[in-house]
Amino acid sequence: MELLIVIGIIVLLVVIIGIYLWSTYNGLVRLNVRVDEAWSDITVQLKRRADLIPNLIEAVKGYAAHEKGVFEAVTKARAESLSAGTPGEAAAAENHMQAALKSIFAVAEAYPQLQASQNYLQLQGELVDTEDKIQASRRFYNGGVRELNTKIKVFPNTLFVRGLGFTEREFFEVSDSAAIAEPPRVQF
Repeated sequence: MELLIVIGIIVLLVVIIGIYLWSTYNGLVRLNVRVDEAWSDITVQLKRRADLIPNLIEAVKGYAAHEKGVFEAVTKARAESLSAGTPGEAAAAENHMQAALKSIFAVAEAYPQLQASQNYLQLQGELVDTEDKIQASRRFYNGGVRELNTKIKVFPNTLFVRGLGFTEREFFEVSDSAAIAEPPRVQF
């Protein structure tokens, strides 16, 4: 009889541990997928912005063709943004893009006719909308990364989850947070 009780307790403990491992594993898989989805949202918005940039450059070029350095900086920042594969690379590209966009808007401010152009105004509005979407996507991504990293680091998960192939993910942080605190401002 005592042997059956001991075997029953061992079986119960194995079942409880199995349920815990199963639940933890599935939770980590869900969080991992959520983080991947959020990163995909960021790359979609960065691509959308990168697609708007050539149109914006063409609109400004017609009025300020002599500002070649500004256009080259924006083009370089766009290429950097498109080639970023990790959150760290994307953050560095984001810093360069913000600086380049500020310079192109500074050039545009010197040309009142450009600021009155309907095409330029529409592109500007789309760019500001895209910047808002990038910030929202970045917040969603960082929230998912926070949840995943927390679940990986808490005890007792930290003892076994790395062995299951789960690793902490990198936050999408921009080194100059003041530069992206708000979308590029355009004054008329």
